[in-house]
Amino acid sequence: MARDVWLPLPPEDIDGLPEGLNYRFWDGGDAGDQEFPGDPAQCAFYVVPYLKQQSVKVRPLSQMRRLQVVQTLSAGVDDVRMQLADLVPGVRLCNARGVHEASTAELALTLTLAALRGIPDFVRAQDNGLWQSGFHPALADKNVLIVGYGSIGSAIEDRLVPFEVARVARVARSWRTTARGPVHPIAELPALLPEADVVILSTPLTESTLGLVDADFLGRMKDGALLVNVARGAVVDTEALLAELETGRITAALDVTDPEPLPPGHRLWTAPGVLVSPHVGGPTSAFLPRAKRLLVDQLARFVNREPLRNVILTTGTANGS
Repeated sequence: MARDVWLPLPPEDIDGLPEGLNYRFWDGGDAGDQEFPGDPAQCAFYVVPYLKQQSVKVRPLSQMRRLQVVQTLSAGVDDVRMQLADLVPGVRLCNARGVHEASTAELALTLTLAALRGIPDFVRAQDNGLWQSGFHPALADKNVLIVGYGSIGSAIEDRLVPFEVARVARVARSWRTTARGPVHPIAELPALLPEADVVILSTPLTESTLGLVDADFLGRMKDGALLVNVARGAVVDTEALLAELETGRITAALDVTDPEPLPPGHRLWTAPGVLVSPHVGGPTSAFLPRAKRLLVDQLARFVNREPLRNVILTTGTANGS
């Protein structure tokens, strides 16, 4: 019997899918209540719908008793990972490393430049027909600290280099070396933060990074520094951030927030020195071709019993649920 694969993209739109699998299209529907395309118990490879609420993403999981692979199309897997405890042992959870690096790094640079150069103020002035000039800081000659130096953090540095920054410091879970220089462990953040003009967050949301950017973290940032978050909203303690923003001591550019979506009337909307974009780091024209390439490669590996890419955990093991 052919194994079922649930795809959030029509299979006829993906060139090169391997034979020997039964492809079924399911993206949850606009309201999240789309009927299942088949018996979830027959699904072996589940590709999680992209840009859907968590309730939609995880809705069929409890019925997928023969599941072998859960493949997300996002870099972060926190909203799916917490729902895997009831799955059968041996299910591999894979993320979309390689899909979002270009788009997310572009946005990190865009938010950094826009916040530093005062673009939001220019747009507001244009809306009112005002020629409002002024002096603004440049990215050139700034010290930049990237917190979360995986593939996205590395892609961000690729895009920073042509802007003549003075220095890029890199932080990840543990120490290592790269062609561009050392990657510092998180334990060294207290010493690195006071030197950074721009702090860019690109770390995954884990138990160790939840609330990482707290009052102590923010208090160590230098006066006038910019915090850019393209990671997850819950990496930042929102109340602690608001306390700093409302003094005017630092500024922020946020693609992600906690809570998210940011509700009407929330203080972040009107806090001084804040630029907010609505979690748009991934959904660009770069997404589909990269997502399709990833799926074709992963499914070919699955059919041929080759090691899958980007395995984050396997259920029933020490690192799984």
